[in-house]
Amino acid sequence: MTLRIDVITLFPDLFPGPLAASIPGRAIQRGLVRLTAHDLRAWGLGRHRAVDDYPYGGGAGMVLRPEPIAAALAEAAGERAVRILLDPGGRVLDQGLARRLATAEQLVLVCPRYEGVDHRVRSMVDMELSIGDYVLSGGELPALVLIDAVIRLLPGAIGEAASLEESFTAGVLEYPQYTRPAEFGGAAVPPVLLSGHHGEVARWRREQALERTRRDRPDLLADRDPPTDP
Repeated sequence: MTLRIDVITLFPDLFPGPLAASIPGRAIQRGLVRLTAHDLRAWGLGRHRAVDDYPYGGGAGMVLRPEPIAAALAEAAGERAVRILLDPGGRVLDQGLARRLATAEQLVLVCPRYEGVDHRVRSMVDMELSIGDYVLSGGELPALVLIDAVIRLLPGAIGEAASLEESFTAGVLEYPQYTRPAEFGGAAVPPVLLSGHHGEVARWRREQALERTRRDRPDLLADRDPPTDP
């Protein structure tokens, strides 16, 4: 099944952008995903295709009007589409959510600009999504991040074994990786990785993944059950 991804944006030329390369680029070429960027101004109002206006009550900047977005969603979103507003106040994207979205038939992404969207737009979408607690110039970069995270989880996009060993898949960070040379700058590859003992390698990787997570992202372990003695 091909995943449809439709992006509603004022800057359609930003797509596919970096998604045309590497894993997402190959997935698009192989038909695993169909990515379409729609210019919001196609649904703009009047002779000048207006999509924004001054906010009621005053304030700096412009706000995207609800009518063009409503019209764009009505045309671009299919019956089973998941409609997503990229917004810094939304749920923060994580691997679990990316995995769930990768099972959808269609994703429709609304990319705000200026001071955001008329509040009534929020009732037109299924979820609001953020990539972190900071503000960007628009929703296009978060949309690119979301699309990349979802595409690599599609069946056939990358090897199943590779995806199972990535960070966050098991709720922890990935274990340290090494390649040749066996020693560089005074730092040597851990001997266990050179031993050829697959059981010991697997055990070392589990221990290192947990240790790295405790050190760098202890919040990921907060909801895990405490370890039990064997």
